[in-house]
Amino acid sequence: MGDVAVLIPTMRRPESLARALRSVFAQTGVADRLAEIVVIDNDPTGSAAGVVAGLAAESPCPLIYHHEPRPGVATARNAGLSRTSVPLIAFLDDDEAAEADWLARLIAAREALGTDVVFGPIHGRVPEGTGWAGAYLERFFGREGPAATQVIDHAYGCGNSLMVRATALPGATPFDPAADRSGGEDDALFQALEARGGTFGWAADAWVDEFAPPHRATMRYALARAFAYGQSPSQLAARDRKPFAVARWMLIGAAQAFVWGSVTVAFSVIGSSRRAEMMDRTARGMGKVLWFKGFEPQFYGARELARLDALKPA
Repeated sequence: MGDVAVLIPTMRRPESLARALRSVFAQTGVADRLAEIVVIDNDPTGSAAGVVAGLAAESPCPLIYHHEPRPGVATARNAGLSRTSVPLIAFLDDDEAAEADWLARLIAAREALGTDVVFGPIHGRVPEGTGWAGAYLERFFGREGPAATQVIDHAYGCGNSLMVRATALPGATPFDPAADRSGGEDDALFQALEARGGTFGWAADAWVDEFAPPHRATMRYALARAFAYGQSPSQLAARDRKPFAVARWMLIGAAQAFVWGSVTVAFSVIGSSRRAEMMDRTARGMGKVLWFKGFEPQFYGARELARLDALKPA
């Protein structure tokens, strides 16, 4: 019996889910460590059941299907955790595909560093035809970090990570369902872990590819996400009732929005593709200022279902 479970939340991405699953099936060097793969179907209609059933025979370990009909990114992750009791949890998103040594590299880095969480790098992939913003969007959907495996002083996102359940994922619902639509549940999780003295590591060679779907591979979506990322430090400070920290983040955000907004205008005038990066920085600054309830962009849960329904052929 292995000691690692891979959790894959999914919502109406059958081809992408199949690609993610097959990448986990193909993992090397972990036959004695990989205990089970858990797919959490967050579509109320249970649309992923057929994909999982059709691939079960290919899986090198138990492939568990769990239907969580209440849409929401935090609820889906909590539901997946309820279906496994193993001590190490790896998270892979349904739009990601792992390199063959991905899990072995994550495990080796965690054991070498002794951290509660390790994160790996991501190659961002976007559809052809994204135009002048293509390079920026690939960076946006990707993840870069140190060149070498090492302890780091900050967290990244939950996708492509390995966590010690006892310390990093305490309790039955470690992810806050209040973030089901807006996201940011992993930011709150990792901030709480850091406050408890938890540690983070970087596995420099644990690569995955992330394939952005067409409806997300746009500047509009990326800037909305950048705005939400900017909101996070202000919101977390407000949640912890630290008014001076909130004011500090708002002042920083205002300065960022002014400076990078001015650079955005200049780059737009000369037609530079670098304006995409400047727009991103401006949006993050604005997020620190406009962190209040009602300004949160919604990317997951029922809002994502509505977007997917709108994309269906008439």
